[in-house]
Amino acid sequence: MSSRSARTGGTPLPQSLAADIDGEIAILRLNRAQKRNALDDDMVAGIDAFFGDLPAGVRAVVLCGEGEHFSAGLDLSELKGRDIREGIAHSGRWHRAFEKIQYGRVPVVAVLHGAVVGGGLELAAAAHVRVAERSAYYALPEGSRGIYVGGGGSVRLPRLIGVARMMDMMLTGRTYSAEEGLTMGLTTYLVDAGEGRAQGIALARRIAGNTELTNFAIMQALPRIAEMPPGSGFAMESLISSIAQADPEAKSRLRDFLEKRAPKVTRS
Repeated sequence: MSSRSARTGGTPLPQSLAADIDGEIAILRLNRAQKRNALDDDMVAGIDAFFGDLPAGVRAVVLCGEGEHFSAGLDLSELKGRDIREGIAHSGRWHRAFEKIQYGRVPVVAVLHGAVVGGGLELAAAAHVRVAERSAYYALPEGSRGIYVGGGGSVRLPRLIGVARMMDMMLTGRTYSAEEGLTMGLTTYLVDAGEGRAQGIALARRIAGNTELTNFAIMQALPRIAEMPPGSGFAMESLISSIAQADPEAKSRLRDFLEKRAPKVTRS
């Protein structure tokens, strides 16, 4: 793969993160395998910086983890001695960083394997597409740790799996497999061991081939429309639809399709 080291605003990422640019695709890797990619303050700040200053030519991002796990969640050693005020500020930093994934400039494909636990699951939930290898497992062990989710899990996860299921995961420590995640809404694509990154990159390239305006509408408008009252949602949908189809690139693609220069949709 032809790539170059990714930098954000001229500043290198922390050693616990590694990134490459390959054409229109950026690949961000959690690079703290010796700690099961547990997320500490430096990693979260690096994620914030990376997604806040993506190179202009990047049109999709693949997010993955080095070693045997995607992420085992929050580095609990950072909780020692933190008071309420510091805890609120810490949670806010996670919220800001993960917001730049969910509502950032480009779509994000998360590639999951091994532990996708606690804050690691909160991070994965901020992505737009999740590719899980069969080794992946999901858990929210906060209840047994005497803590509570703080990286946006209360907001994002109930929209994926429902309040009751999330409550059960937190109260009992229940763990779900990648296969079970497929029926729950956590896993979007299920692949065999070792195939996740290649599948994630292939999906990111397909996503990067869409018009930027359409991807923006899907990321920014769709989740907000889904939360609107129906009348407001229909009105917003009409507005976004008219804006997207008026884009010159969209007009060119429609013309290619009508003049039989573009492929039709077929079953893969």
